[in-house]
Amino acid sequence: MRGTLSEKILAAHLVEGELVPGQEIGLRIDQTLTQDSTGTMAYLQLEAIGVPRVRTELSVAYVDHNTLQAGPESADDHRYLQTVAAKYGVFFSRPGNGICHQVHLERFGVPGKTLLGSDSHTPTAGGIGMLGIGAGGLDVACAMAGAPYHIACPSVIGVRLVGQLGDWVSAKDIILEVLRRLTVRGGVGRLVEYFGPGVAGLSVPERATITNMGAELGATSSIFPSDERTREFLAAEGRDSSWVPLAAEADAAYEDVLEIDLSSLEPLVATPHSPDAVVPVGELVGRRVDQVCIGSCTNSSYRDMMLVAEVLRGRRVSPSTSLTISPGSRQVLSMLARNGALADMIAAGARVLEAACGPCIGMGQAPVTDGVSLRSFNRNFEGRSGTPGAQVYLASPEVCATAAVAGVFADPRELGPAPAIALPARFEIDDSMILPPAPEGADVEIVRGPNIKPIPTRGPLSDVVEFEVLLKVGDNITTDHISPAGAKYLPLRSNVPALAEHVFESIDPGFAARALEKGGGAVVGGANYGQGSSREHAAMCPLHLGVQAVLAKSFARIHKANLVNFGILPLEIDEADYESLSVGDVLRIEGAQAAVESGTATVHNLTQQKSFTAALRLSPREAKVLQAGGTLNYVRQSQL
Repeated sequence: MRGTLSEKILAAHLVEGELVPGQEIGLRIDQTLTQDSTGTMAYLQLEAIGVPRVRTELSVAYVDHNTLQAGPESADDHRYLQTVAAKYGVFFSRPGNGICHQVHLERFGVPGKTLLGSDSHTPTAGGIGMLGIGAGGLDVACAMAGAPYHIACPSVIGVRLVGQLGDWVSAKDIILEVLRRLTVRGGVGRLVEYFGPGVAGLSVPERATITNMGAELGATSSIFPSDERTREFLAAEGRDSSWVPLAAEADAAYEDVLEIDLSSLEPLVATPHSPDAVVPVGELVGRRVDQVCIGSCTNSSYRDMMLVAEVLRGRRVSPSTSLTISPGSRQVLSMLARNGALADMIAAGARVLEAACGPCIGMGQAPVTDGVSLRSFNRNFEGRSGTPGAQVYLASPEVCATAAVAGVFADPRELGPAPAIALPARFEIDDSMILPPAPEGADVEIVRGPNIKPIPTRGPLSDVVEFEVLLKVGDNITTDHISPAGAKYLPLRSNVPALAEHVFESIDPGFAARALEKGGGAVVGGANYGQGSSREHAAMCPLHLGVQAVLAKSFARIHKANLVNFGILPLEIDEADYESLSVGDVLRIEGAQAAVESGTATVHNLTQQKSFTAALRLSPREAKVLQAGGTLNYVRQSQL
């Protein structure tokens, strides 16, 4: 990673360890962000840590996920977030102000700084040359309290861009091509850095689309250089002083280099049910599309919205297709309203939703039964849309808008020359819906709704651990599988006992009841267990049910960290041992404290009367966290 932009930023923020890939490092965090789906728990954890005020340069609490207020739960959480933010020195972005990643890019992101967010798509900030990393809420709470963020030092893979994009080919197609080549596991343990002559042709919003979906690679983060295009964007946002030029050295050494000729790309589509199942749109032309949804933190910028408006102007949405559009921020929505683009969308028959995550997180707009939904989003995991049998595809706003008019998959290149969309020299700036915190020392009452329940914890790790296998699942299990999203579940995010009733509901509806009946147990998983969202509820809710361990062939980065944070053993097993394990097997580990410290556990299968070895790939600090029974216990025992 010598001479890379990533190395420069990591080195400038390194407070513990050495920049050796795979070794744990501690980073100083400049900024944090939370969103309301994960934020309530993050601030409860900050309160539990006991500092009087955040110690970052800047922290922002956003409300963008749970905005469908079917009952008082979400509104109560929002009031809690507003008051706790005021007390602890955190800016508060009100409901309706926009999606956290879009707004942070517009109003707060700074090239060369570090950003830790309780959302897996925090690497969106890499579009501006900022190192954004997604993490569980507890890690973000610790960073707000002034602690370093600990992570295995990633290796750096370079993506060299050459050439220029053709008509109707977009940044979304670039990241879909990267996913097609590397797969959803290709970024694990890696930081993806974009460079080369093709970078100059991409605006900051286009770059942010690419870094946003880098999360689907399993990457620690993704980043672009900070160059003249970055300066233009920041100047248009009235933030000229935030710009600094940043780039890799000419002789930068990457672990590997992937070269993409932008001129050779064509419009691409990710097919159900994985972002890496990518094919050219030409293979799908003519197939019906029941629903089109445009927006999300991936593709809701002013540039994207204006392009959609150009496609829709003078046309009508097909009678057989529903089209929804979610602008990414109040800034974008206001500018669309003033320049007439919003009127074009409405005239075409689009349903314009508020500036929020909306359908991407399953918060409304579930497709029809067995429907085909084409979305400009970042994830198409099975059931995430709210309709279990839906077939969800991912594509660029260009492909989405074209399909909405045609009622079927269509190639936008058939529309003729693509419109040229220029970013404004000055965006409309109105920060009135971003509330600054109260002055330090002010008397602020924190308001807690009745749905907010305490954080689940457990005691120190017992030296003898025994558990029954409650469930066995396959590869690429997502956090959506473990703790579902959507309108039914998100209002319960601050109520772990209630949300825990739905753990693994889509796979095994009886799991939660069985776990409680048996007093807990373990889960066996395949490769890449826990991919997807950063939601720590996928660890907290199993903890509430008594889950003591997960035995898997491999883990997704954020989920593994969340398991450690909440004292659940992340045991890595090989293929043969995975195959041999069955639901109902009773497993026992003797000398668990020593096993965590050594990194190797001998697991006795009492049911089958045989033993096998499992790995605990932990840093010395993580071992101490597990021994203590989780991060909160560990923090209380030590100094930040």
